[in-house]
Amino acid sequence: MKKYLLFDLDGTLTDPKEGICTCVQYALASFGIEEPDLDKLEPFIGPPLKDSFMEFYQMSEEQAKAAVEKYRERFREQGIFENRLYQGIPNMLKMLNARGMTLAVASSKPEGFVRQILEHFKIAKYFKVVAGSGLDGSRGTKEEVVRAALRQLFGNKPIERDNVYMIGDRRFDVEGAHAVKVESVGVTYGYGSMEELKAAKSDYIVRSVEELQYFLLRGADEADKRTGTQRMWQIGRPFLLFFLMKNAVQGLVGFLLMLLGGGLPGGEFWFESDAQGMLQGLTGNGQAVLSAVGFAGGGAILWESARNDITERKYGSRILHLRKEPVRCYLILGMASVGAAVGLNLLFELLGITQSSEVYQQTAQNQYAAWLPIGLVCYGLIAPIAEELLFRGVIYHELRRFVKTPSAMVISAALFAVYHGNSVQGIYAFVMGMLMVYAYEYFGDFKIPAAIHIGANVLVYVLGSTKAAAGIMNWPVCIICLFWAVAGVYFLNKEKAVM
Repeated sequence: MKKYLLFDLDGTLTDPKEGICTCVQYALASFGIEEPDLDKLEPFIGPPLKDSFMEFYQMSEEQAKAAVEKYRERFREQGIFENRLYQGIPNMLKMLNARGMTLAVASSKPEGFVRQILEHFKIAKYFKVVAGSGLDGSRGTKEEVVRAALRQLFGNKPIERDNVYMIGDRRFDVEGAHAVKVESVGVTYGYGSMEELKAAKSDYIVRSVEELQYFLLRGADEADKRTGTQRMWQIGRPFLLFFLMKNAVQGLVGFLLMLLGGGLPGGEFWFESDAQGMLQGLTGNGQAVLSAVGFAGGGAILWESARNDITERKYGSRILHLRKEPVRCYLILGMASVGAAVGLNLLFELLGITQSSEVYQQTAQNQYAAWLPIGLVCYGLIAPIAEELLFRGVIYHELRRFVKTPSAMVISAALFAVYHGNSVQGIYAFVMGMLMVYAYEYFGDFKIPAAIHIGANVLVYVLGSTKAAAGIMNWPVCIICLFWAVAGVYFLNKEKAVM
């Protein structure tokens, strides 16, 4: 969230098409040029008028000045009010003011006209500063207008450039922002296209007033005012709910299974018995199903909260992703994920790390005791979905409310590591957790980290259950896989489409 917001007027706060285009028609007619199609005159909306007459109708500078005067002749009396506010603008300005943000207008339109329009629409009260061009030709470029607005905002104090956005719909707004070293927000609901704003290298692009409001207010919600204890509870609460529900469901279902076990068909498939036929416990298959039921219960209790957070995150990520990433990015991510999952497991085996943890050995023995199809469904599908709802769906979202993204990534990955309860899985979970949350940020889609988690669990489970890993258990394969993982992230960064 930034405190100082500079808004363009035409195409950003108001839709001035009728007034501007009819006045341009009027000016062109004085030169004997008839242009009946108002749509063809839309490029005049935004940039300085003199430049537009020179660019689009090859006028000399003197002719362009005369055309501007004819334009203003009609605009003063009639065109200035042939205008309308974009829907949602007054409410957005009110909310921005209420959150303590300082607003200004930086428009290429003559400053007197700007003030009249703001007063006409009763939104002048929201702006501390109004800067526009001069009727005498001064402040003829967007850069000069933006500089004037900043001077008025900050006076003799240093300009807080890192705390300023310039918001507009045309490349001139973006170029003006960059010339004075402040970030730009392009809006496509005006008269600049997505292509124009991308070509101008707008720092951010939004598609509607609703998205603009969301973007400018992000991080300003009341949740950010929580105390440290309240923040810890917001993270600890889903953890606690997940574990309590998971264990409660497992305990109840386990009790019922043992109670009814003797009468269930195929009992030996699910239950272990002693020589006298007395039930002793669950087989690997029974343990896998019981574990899956517990994960399903834990995921279910978080579902509503996770769904809301994921939906909010998905909506917000649209603002930061200007285009869909090409297919090659998904392929590179797949390569990196496979490389990391296989490479790390080979590394731990080759270094003897897996043998040093009795907890890991017991966990692996229990999981691999299940029939492969059952193990794949339970440990390769249900468990990772539930864990993703908890860690990337809820906890990471909460962390991003009050810490910066890199810190949120590290903390969520660390919590994911601690959750596994042993050093071997903990190290693996931290690295994979970082990769999954990186992919979440990169692609802006919760399904991506979920797919990585499922894919990695399935791959590792197949290798462990079938002993196929023995055929690739060597240093060259391990190094190649780890190289794939590192190279994949490197190339993803080069292809990065997130702004």
